[in-house]
Amino acid sequence: MHVEMLVLQFPREVVDQPIIYRLVKDFALEFNLLRAAINPRQEGLMVMELRGHPKDFRRGLKYLRQTGVKVRQVAREVRRNEERCYQCGTCTAVCPTGALYIERPGMAVAFDASKCSACEHCCPACPAQAMEVRLNRAAV
Repeated sequence: MHVEMLVLQFPREVVDQPIIYRLVKDFALEFNLLRAAINPRQEGLMVMELRGHPKDFRRGLKYLRQTGVKVRQVAREVRRNEERCYQCGTCTAVCPTGALYIERPGMAVAFDASKCSACEHCCPACPAQAMEVRLNRAAV
């Protein structure tokens, strides 16, 4: 499952079209609407979390761009709170990019932020809630 936080900017010519409905019906994507300002005959803005199979996600983004919707990813950063982490290693099992891994021979959990895709799989997996997500609100 691929998840991204997106800002969608709708030109006034398309605000009356069922674009989000098409994302759900035609591309099997799920969304969580966080903010929306859409009025008839005016430019619209929507902030949403969009999720789905990676292939469907890419197709859905292509569809949005073809309809004239500007798509921006909300910048986000995943960080590990070293004080909360008690080195259980649970997060390493769900990290798809290898950003979280066991450092041997000491068996300590290590985090390489440069490999992190901000998928957030580690957040619900961490029993200590040591993984934190920060959104760049300036993009919203």
